[in-house]
Amino acid sequence: MLRHSFQPGRLVAGLFLTAAGVVYAGEAGGLWQTPWFVVIPLVMGGLGLAGAVGVVARSAHRRGGALREDADEPGTGLSG
Repeated sequence: MLRHSFQPGRLVAGLFLTAAGVVYAGEAGGLWQTPWFVVIPLVMGGLGLAGAVGVVARSAHRRGGALREDADEPGTGLSG
């Protein structure tokens, strides 16, 4: 299996969509009563939070990459 970079935004989206699935499964199984409109804020809030986490993670990843590139440049005094 190929390795890939960790994407926390997709993790957050997956967790919220899984939670929405659990809510509907509990409703279908008769474990609890859930109004139809409960899942809309759950999914939309999860997608919004996933987007925010993705933006923060991408900006942190880009900033970390820029710092590493600066350290590798000769003449900066950081690499020896």
